[in-house]
Amino acid sequence: MSTRRSDEKAATLGHPSYVWRAGQQRRLHLITQWARVTDADVLVDGAGVGQYSRHLAALGGRVTSIDIDYPSMVTARQAVTACVVGTCEALPFATASFDTVLSHEVLEHVRDDGQALAEMARVLRPGGRLILFTPNRLYPFETHGHYWRGVYHFGNTPFINWLPDRWRNQLAPHVRAYTWRQLRRLLQQNGLAILHHRQIYPGYDNIIYRFPALGRLIRTLTYGLEKTPLSAFGISHFFVSQK
Repeated sequence: MSTRRSDEKAATLGHPSYVWRAGQQRRLHLITQWARVTDADVLVDGAGVGQYSRHLAALGGRVTSIDIDYPSMVTARQAVTACVVGTCEALPFATASFDTVLSHEVLEHVRDDGQALAEMARVLRPGGRLILFTPNRLYPFETHGHYWRGVYHFGNTPFINWLPDRWRNQLAPHVRAYTWRQLRRLLQQNGLAILHHRQIYPGYDNIIYRFPALGRLIRTLTYGLEKTPLSAFGISHFFVSQK
C-alpha cells in the first residue's frame, strides 16, 4: 500500500498510535478515575490495534475489543484475546453486557454517530458508564488531514474546524469535529446522563521527542490552560456518561 493510501486509511478509520506514551497514559488515568475497570466487563468500542485494551486488561478488566478493521483486530489479539470485527452501529453483544464502554476518538469516524451512541447505551448495564473522547470543534487544527480538489493531504491543518460547516465539511468530509452542545444532545437523546465534561490538550509527545525542553514547556503551559476558560480550545472532549 502506498504511503498516501496508508495515511488516508488511518485518517478514515481513526487508528490510534502504535506507541504508548505520556499522552495515552494520561487518558488512561482519566478512564480509571471515572469508570470501573478492575473486575469489570469493559468494551473498547473501536479498539484499533488494542493499545487501550491491553492496558485496561492489565488493570484487571475483562476486556472485549471491537473494530471494523480486521487487520487491527489481528494485531490487537496478540495482547488481548476477546477481539471482534464489527461496526459501532450494530454491536454484536447482548443488551446490558458491560459495566464500562470506552469510545476513544472513534465516534467522529462512524457512519451514523447517533446510532453508534444508541448501541453503546444499549450494551451498558444500568449504572454503567460510557467514557467518550472525541475531537473538539474549537481546537485550532484538524488532526486527520484534509482533502483539496479530491486529493488527500496528511497532517495537521490549521483553522479548518473554525470554518462554517459547508466549507469545513468539504475539506474534511472523512471526519467530524464536535461542539460540546452537539455531544450533550446526542448523549441525552440516548438516555445517557452526563456526569462530567471537560476539554483536554494534547500530550505533545512527538514534539517532546524531538525538542524535549520546548515540548515540556508547551505541555506545562497548555495543561495549565485546562483550568481556565481557554480549556475550550483543547484537542478533545472528555465526557463521562451514565446509563
